[in-house]
Amino acid sequence: MSTDAIATDPGLLVEARGLVKEYARGGDTVRVVDDVSFAIRRGETMGLVGESGSGKSTVARMLLRLIEPTAGVVRYDGVELLAIGSRDMRGMRRRMQIVFQDPYAALNPRMKVREILAEPFAIHGEQHSATKDHLEVMLREVGLDASALERYPHEFSGGQRQRINIARALALRPEFLVLDEPVSALDVSVGAQVVNLLRELQRKYGLTYLFISHSMPLVRYLCDRVAVMQRGRVVEYGDCEKVCEAPRDEYTRGLIAATPEMPVFSD
Repeated sequence: MSTDAIATDPGLLVEARGLVKEYARGGDTVRVVDDVSFAIRRGETMGLVGESGSGKSTVARMLLRLIEPTAGVVRYDGVELLAIGSRDMRGMRRRMQIVFQDPYAALNPRMKVREILAEPFAIHGEQHSATKDHLEVMLREVGLDASALERYPHEFSGGQRQRINIARALALRPEFLVLDEPVSALDVSVGAQVVNLLRELQRKYGLTYLFISHSMPLVRYLCDRVAVMQRGRVVEYGDCEKVCEAPRDEYTRGLIAATPEMPVFSD
């Protein structure tokens, strides 16, 4: 997709242009992301798919400025994120959040769920919003009851922990969520429940998602468009259904063949 096409679409929320990430390793420079460009429209789910090590998570973290690109441009709602200072970036972070792959590592084991859910409000100086009633509503939205507030992460299953992570990510009512392989650590049936929760929340709040995965069937089920990454580059990009039905790139065909069975989901 050309950068001109990206620039002229008024419905875009997130734009990546020419993203590059390099690291120095043993005296050499290793390029782990190489000239990646794509766009995410408001209210859609964009899939970023590829094998482990293809650069998917690195791209996602550059979009959120959790790591700085070596080169390239990131725009969020027309604002060049790489050009703004830390104070302005702090305000932008209210609008974008991430749900990590590992539901165990993402939660502080020393904090009760009440403290975990209240933390985003404290970070942004809104402690007054973290009332017990509000935290209970947050839990109910992800299918958990109020009794969870006084419990610790180790008392929950993997699926329940990921629901807590989702509740925390939604605390400040962001517009954009990066979902970094959010069900890959869960078994199929639990993962299906979490995926359908994400779809329900998207419909309810008009959320925009970047969904990172290695599973083409899962991306096909959930995503509107997809970018396929191999060795740091986007090798195929377009409408998800079209890409899955008629992939042009040999690597994409291999990903589809490697995961032929569609998990069972229900709306």
